[in-house]
Amino acid sequence: MTSPVLPTLTIEEAKRMQFRIVHAISRHFSGHDIFHLGDVGVHPEGMRPQTTAQVEKVMADVFETEDAGLVRGSGTGAIRVLLSALAEPGETIYIHDAPVYTTTAETLRMLGLHTAVVDYNDLGAVRKAVRKNRGKVFYIQHARQQPEDRYDLQGLIETVKNEVPELPVVTDDNYCVLKVPAIGVELGADYSTFSGFKVLGPEGVGVIAGKHEAVDIVRGRNYSGGGQVQGPEATDFMRMMTFAPVSLAVQNEQVDILCERLNEGEVPGIHKAYVTNSQSKNVIVELEEPIAAQVIEKSAKHGAAVYPVGAESRYEILPMIYRVSGSFSKAHPALKEYGLRINPMKSDANHVIRILGNILSEG
Repeated sequence: MTSPVLPTLTIEEAKRMQFRIVHAISRHFSGHDIFHLGDVGVHPEGMRPQTTAQVEKVMADVFETEDAGLVRGSGTGAIRVLLSALAEPGETIYIHDAPVYTTTAETLRMLGLHTAVVDYNDLGAVRKAVRKNRGKVFYIQHARQQPEDRYDLQGLIETVKNEVPELPVVTDDNYCVLKVPAIGVELGADYSTFSGFKVLGPEGVGVIAGKHEAVDIVRGRNYSGGGQVQGPEATDFMRMMTFAPVSLAVQNEQVDILCERLNEGEVPGIHKAYVTNSQSKNVIVELEEPIAAQVIEKSAKHGAAVYPVGAESRYEILPMIYRVSGSFSKAHPALKEYGLRINPMKSDANHVIRILGNILSEG
């Protein structure tokens, strides 16, 4: 069992990831192509914009998969159309025994899927569950759903594949892609899904990377021109994604620095702070008094964002001081009144400490 905090790329490792993305782009785009914004519509070859198809090849190259597809609906849309390609209404998928992310719960309802709930922290329970072979998909959220989660993603995937090799493993890599050393599909999963919005891309672009079989089913079902990710959106996503690894590595560096300094007592009124992967990597602050809502309200006046857009989108510049995630507060209800979720975003630990210090000194 691993730490509840996921490992993240160092700045040097993030630079290498940036170079890896650029190398993949260079393999699929010429020096002339790269300055074109891209086509639109449903081209007879591939039944999608040709530029979108080029970007999909780049994504498959970056993550070393058979195929990749760009879809509407960001990460949620990618999960929905992929699960619909892998399981029929009334069939069962495996999910972790933890509070389910809101849009994931709605996806399960919309698709009419039943769930087999298993504690992914207990590999023995996982082995026992998949041996029954009731499920059509083994679904894993890469980011933590509750503070107690400690499962190692690679170990979990290997456990499932050793028991039932043919069982498709799908990982939701939102909040993790280009931040951690490897996403699900690079660790043995059949498919990874994530939102382009969370790697600085435009709104609404989702990515599926993995085996050709299900990706092709998703493409075949999306014949409508209005349902396509158009060429200009695809190239915008690809260009901005190139900048994401280093930007996110700097952000993660500041998260660690902030947590350490808060625990050293630089801001009075804080009981303790700890790093979590409750969605994005952030600092959970537990206050000495039940004043979280008041602190959040005052934070906006001091130049902090108090709600997310995409949690790590191109719009998230100011540091965010926000409520604890829904799944975490369900697991620990006291965090609703005592807890803050803090992400420096494109700022630094100094800025956050200054804001918190000013607010808590006001009383």
